[in-house]
Amino acid sequence: MSLSPVELRADVAALLGVSVEALDDAAPLTDQGLDSMRLITLIEQWRAKGTEVDFFTISSLPCLRDWESYVCGEGSI
Repeated sequence: MSLSPVELRADVAALLGVSVEALDDAAPLTDQGLDSMRLITLIEQWRAKGTEVDFFTISSLPCLRDWESYVCGEGSI
């Protein structure tokens, strides 16, 4: 089961402590407050929901729009 873009954005925003509207699609998530520990937390949340995410693959993708493509199946990376 893959996450919807809405779920992905809500999860990222909640973890970063910002509103969904405050997320910038084009800015690197590390510039928006994401670190490796938070990324691991997200991956574990998503795995618990049935979405398999590879740490090394997603950590190589800098922006939210890239994550949507990879995690939500909105295209291919």
